[in-house]
This record gives sequence, structure tokens and C-alpha cells, in this order.
Amino acid sequence: MNIYVLLKQVPGTSNVKMDEETGTMIRTEHQNVINPLDENALAEAIRVKSVMSEVKVTAISMGPPHAKKALREAIALGADEAVLLSHRGFSGSDTLATSKALARALAQAAGGELGENDLVLCGERATDGETGQVGPMVSGVLDVPVVTYVRKIVYEDGCIVAERIVEDGLERVKTPLPAVITVVKDMNQPGFPTLSGKLRAKAVEIPVLTPDELDICSCDVGLQGSPTRVAKVFRPRLSRDTIMYQQDSAGTAVDNLVSFLEMREII
Repeated sequence: MNIYVLLKQVPGTSNVKMDEETGTMIRTEHQNVINPLDENALAEAIRVKSVMSEVKVTAISMGPPHAKKALREAIALGADEAVLLSHRGFSGSDTLATSKALARALAQAAGGELGENDLVLCGERATDGETGQVGPMVSGVLDVPVVTYVRKIVYEDGCIVAERIVEDGLERVKTPLPAVITVVKDMNQPGFPTLSGKLRAKAVEIPVLTPDELDICSCDVGLQGSPTRVAKVFRPRLSRDTIMYQQDSAGTAVDNLVSFLEMREII
């Protein structure tokens, strides 16, 4: 069984900066972490690997070169391999362009297309964008089933039985493989890397794929391949006039307050 985990590196602080000219997020090497929900997806992949035989876990990410740090952390936590999609041609990709690139990387890693025993796991959303679109879009590009908001999965006779969170409770869904599963934080509690895992992560070679190596047209990725983009970034300016009312007694203050609210047609 092959399990592919889609990881995204996101800012680890609330100090997120945007490029006001391009409308894209400025991603620097410092203070970046694995998207928390993707950590849950990775932890689930490692759990499945621990209870089943012949399971291989591959982490895949798309981002700047320093995103290798997140992939090495994934290997230290228990992933077997990792692949990074990194090139200036990917810069500025929206969720659709990102999904096309990741889908192409998944198909290539699977030898052309996902097999009957392949599973793709990812977080339900990323903390920097909050769209929750990439997982379902990847499944659409690959033309495989998707189950979202999953908190528990069980492997049964070549299928996945998923327990997903819905508005009025829980829902159990059975889907054949290959499939894409997006997980929520209730799925598990991510663990910590081991010393042997850290040593292996430090020594492992992480291949870096470009649009040419994925055989994907430049018109399908980056700003050129993104049908949605930020049209304008600006800082809101708040200005208001403050008028102070002072009264000598509580009774007068209440009467004047009522008159003021009536004048403003609030009451």
C-alpha cells in the first residue's frame, strides 16, 4: 500500500506579510512550520504503516527550496520518502494551479497513475489560506473519490471506511481506493521525531521537481495558470470623531443618553 501525504509549509506566527504588488504571500525561511492539519494527516499515515505490512509513506510538498526542512521533519517523524516541487514557475500558484502540480507529482510518483491500493492524505485546510480546496481539487484532477472532514479511517477489503464530521453529527463513508482523504485535527495527536529518524532525515536526498520534469505546461501553474488572484492588498484606515459628554448627576446623564440615542435613531 502506498500512502502519499500532501504537506504545506506555513508561517508559524501571526506576522504574515503580503506582497502588495503581486497579492501573494511573502514566504521566508524563518518561522515556518508544517501546516498543523497536515501533521495530523502524516501521523495517520505513520499509524497505518505501523499496523499494516508493506506500507510506504511518501511526503510531497510544493514551495520554496527551504520547504525541504518540512519534508525532512516528515521523514524524521516516520515517512519513508519525500518529494519537493520547487521552481520559480510555481510561484504565485492559486489553489487550482497548486492542485494540478501536486496531482501530476502524485501520478509520477505512482508510476503514471495511482494504483488500486494507493491513498492520498492531507489536512482539511491550511492555516495560511483557510480555503480547504486543494484536497478536493487534487481528487478532481486525478479523477478519484474524495472524502472530507475525516476523523477516523479503517482499511477493509481494499476500501477505506471513513468517519467524517458533518453539521449534525458523524457520517460513515466507504470508498474504494485510490482515494483522497482530508483530515481534521480530531483524528489524532501528532507525535515527535526519533533520534534515528532525525539522523535518517539529515542524510536522505530529497528530489526537487520542476514544471519541465513534471511535464506540465507553464500556462497551468504560477500566476499564469491561476484563474483567481488577489486584485488589491491594502491596509484599512480607521478614523472616527470622539465627542465627550460630561454630566453632573446620574439622572441627567441617563436623560441625555436617551435623547442622544433617539437623535441617532438607535432607539
